Amino acid sequence: MTPALIDLAVDIPIDPRQAIGIPLALIGAVFLSLGAQFQHRGVNKVEAKTEEVTGGLNVRQLTLLLARPSWVLGTIMLGLAIAFQLTSLAFAPLIVVQPLGAFALVITAILNSRISKVKLNRSSIIAICMCVGGVGLFVTVAAFTAVDKPVTNQNLVTILIILAVVLLIAGISFIFLRKKFKAIFYIIAAGVLYGFVATLAKVVINRVQHGNVEGLTLICLVGLLTAALLGGYFVQNAYASGPPDLVIAGLTVVDPLIAVGIGILVLGEASQAPLWAAITFVIAGAIAIWGVFLLARYHPQAEL
Repeated sequence: MTPALIDLAVDIPIDPRQAIGIPLALIGAVFLSLGAQFQHRGVNKVEAKTEEVTGGLNVRQLTLLLARPSWVLGTIMLGLAIAFQLTSLAFAPLIVVQPLGAFALVITAILNSRISKVKLNRSSIIAICMCVGGVGLFVTVAAFTAVDKPVTNQNLVTILIILAVVLLIAGISFIFLRKKFKAIFYIIAAGVLYGFVATLAKVVINRVQHGNVEGLTLICLVGLLTAALLGGYFVQNAYASGPPDLVIAGLTVVDPLIAVGIGILVLGEASQAPLWAAITFVIAGAIAIWGVFLLARYHPQAEL
């Protein structure tokens, strides 16, 4: 191989293991879509039965969810989605795997339209295409420019401090403003928290793979579980006030953008990306986010 070709091969950091991580993430997206549909059905049935307005699901309503077969089945499917996603993170960079959840949006939109017998309008379809197209463009560029980076203790401390601030803001906002919240708040808040869940999961997986399990890793695990629990609660409230495809749209756009933002700014997974790739990331992210807000505004079942 000539020196020029050797240099080119070095400059394009394509990891063949991504061929395993990407399909695993897509399978997880299918389970995410099905789980969302079943959980949404369970939450709606509990709300219709209790008819309680408390500014968020209360303890009694959460307990009743455990008795709803549809909600339990949805939870199991979401568990499988998480399992496939975490497995995919062991094979591919966070910046590549995380955005693939947008595939779930298309499936959820089709399922919800069939089940609810509410046809999506033209504006909603355009918004969904913007979400999927924006994330699709993002992951295509990321697949050719992203690389795995070892996570240092300084990286992990930075992520945990940011997460602590986010949890504090989310908690205080919910306590004092929950009666004014609609689906869009819960969707964005859950997406931000799940972005940290994905990031911390990647950190834990990397440290376990390298045999580096100590106190800081355990703190990381605690932060992961805390963000997952609060994010899960916000998701259930989002189901109570919005259609499942809108919830999935928010999660599959906000979640990866937060995770990827951390991957780029803190972990340096895009440190080898050229300038044109960075510009593409910004444009693609803006398209996807705008699609979420359009869907929140024009979805025939949205009440925002």
